[in-house]
Amino acid sequence: MRAVIQRVTQAQVEVDGEITGQIDNGLLVFLSVGQGDTEADVQFMADKLINLRIFSDENDKMNLSVRDIGGSILMISQFTLHGDCRKGRRPGFDQAADPDTARRLYELTVELVCQQQVQCQTGVFAAHMHVSSLNDGPVTFLLDSTRLF
Repeated sequence: MRAVIQRVTQAQVEVDGEITGQIDNGLLVFLSVGQGDTEADVQFMADKLINLRIFSDENDKMNLSVRDIGGSILMISQFTLHGDCRKGRRPGFDQAADPDTARRLYELTVELVCQQQVQCQTGVFAAHMHVSSLNDGPVTFLLDSTRLF
């Protein structure tokens, strides 16, 4: 699994002109499921998202997690994070999981985050979405469950 994680002061996602998810302080997470990803990758990703200390403490050090600040997560499924642009001019998506597997593991990630008492809003899986955010910092991280980066 791969994720782009952005610390935000607000974010929202719209599908067909309707807001399907909206948060204030927290994390905007773009999540992609790759071929071979399993529930172990889901566990890793959910734990990281909840506990990654990227919010400032009283000394302005990144020392607090989204759980610590009582923040929320807006999680958006984005298979293009597994796009391969190394050859030619059109990305290849051979490394992305099939849609059924991707949906199941994406939804399981959302479920595990919610089970840890962190509010998690979502977009609509496989829909064309409009995502807007106010990045705080800006602070953006890349995460890969295989620890590629």
